[in-house]
Amino acid sequence: MEIQFSEFLKKSKPYLKELINELDKDFKYVSVLATDSKGKEYLVSNSEIHIDKVMVAERGFVVRVYNGINYSEYSFNCIDDKNVGKIVLDIKNKFKNFSDKIENDLELIEYDVIKEEPINKKEQKPVEISPQSLGDEKIIKRLTEINNKGMSLSDKIIQFKSIYQYAQINKIFLSKKKDLEESYMWSNGMLICMTSEGENTKVIYDSFSGLKGAELLDEIENGVEILVENGLALLKSEPIKPGEYDVICSPAISGLIAHEAFGHGVEMDMFLKDRAKSKYYMNKEIASELVTMHDGALGVNETASYVFDDEGNLANDTIIIDKGIFKRGLCDTLSASKLNVIPANGRRESYERKAYSRMTNTYFEAGKDKLTDMIKSIDYGFLIEGSGSGMEDPKNWGIQCIAIMAKEIKHGELTGKIYSPVIMTGYVPDLLKSISMVSENVSLEGAGFCGKGSKEWVKVSCGGPYIKTKVRLG
Repeated sequence: MEIQFSEFLKKSKPYLKELINELDKDFKYVSVLATDSKGKEYLVSNSEIHIDKVMVAERGFVVRVYNGINYSEYSFNCIDDKNVGKIVLDIKNKFKNFSDKIENDLELIEYDVIKEEPINKKEQKPVEISPQSLGDEKIIKRLTEINNKGMSLSDKIIQFKSIYQYAQINKIFLSKKKDLEESYMWSNGMLICMTSEGENTKVIYDSFSGLKGAELLDEIENGVEILVENGLALLKSEPIKPGEYDVICSPAISGLIAHEAFGHGVEMDMFLKDRAKSKYYMNKEIASELVTMHDGALGVNETASYVFDDEGNLANDTIIIDKGIFKRGLCDTLSASKLNVIPANGRRESYERKAYSRMTNTYFEAGKDKLTDMIKSIDYGFLIEGSGSGMEDPKNWGIQCIAIMAKEIKHGELTGKIYSPVIMTGYVPDLLKSISMVSENVSLEGAGFCGKGSKEWVKVSCGGPYIKTKVRLG
């Protein structure tokens, strides 16, 4: 089903072009990002039904101009024949002759004028089932059926939640040389199961995502039984004995490692601030030769995929690590101009926020091993499943990832014994260099958002194949 491009942006576009033409008379570079995004979140549990707008819902514009030293930005949320002249005048008053308006003791980073190649590109990505056409009532009914199915599977389930979100993203990027439009939809879902036996209570969840519409509801429903099975198994779990073990990481855990342990450390605006250790390892061995790691809005169709970034750079598929060698990081336009690299990862939380170097879809490339052979190769260790949370340390390359469960492997077989929770710690190069087997298939998930520090939230996905490595568990 085709997605209809924003009428609001269509009507605004002629005035945006007029604005650029007027500002071009006084500034060496002018661009505008226009965005109109909308969506909903639906939650059904055995105690509530809730509908709300999705986090990324916004409508507005941001202008970037070269002020003679670096760049200034001006955001607003309405443009028409009545106010376009006022916006032009306001931008000129604020940013023209910028050097005369700054304090003498203020240190500013200087940038060159952005050089662009002419690009004209428009793309709309269809979905199978539009959630707007399906309507709130049918979506709530479907989630209620999913929830009832979950609750019916065991009397040990005391809480079950079914969540579905969708967002339609519409954007325009304009400059003197670029005319870009895109419209796409992402959906994600989550199942949360709380089980209890005596005084023992456990919580487990699973997520579902993609550049999809309401067809994702089928995937959510298909995940109910395995989630409940694992939730009941957690009731019999034990704390793990701390130590270093051979482990197999599920695709969700591989993605957590790619994102938290390495991804943040190669966002190259951190290089300019000298806050990333990876800066000193360019073109050096950083991982096993079995490891190739990607990040890109172009490489896969997940929730962080797009046609162009928030600075008008076309989507890219960046190979961060190539057969163990660290090749390059991820960069926004202004950082790229200082580091002499190609930009493709300039992303904003909203039109009112700054663009930063940010991850998109970050994942390990597939290998050639079969999961059954990987399990057989371990005398004693664990299969780690269920992504919990992680914490990055780009400056020191420490790793801390929390997984939901570890399934015991003894003499090449799963014993059925479960340990939980599981905290993975270590030094990133040690973990990556210890990877000795990589499975054939890649899986990604993108139900969450990623902050830079504790703010600037953007949609991301991460994943990979199963990987065998050695890591400290506790």
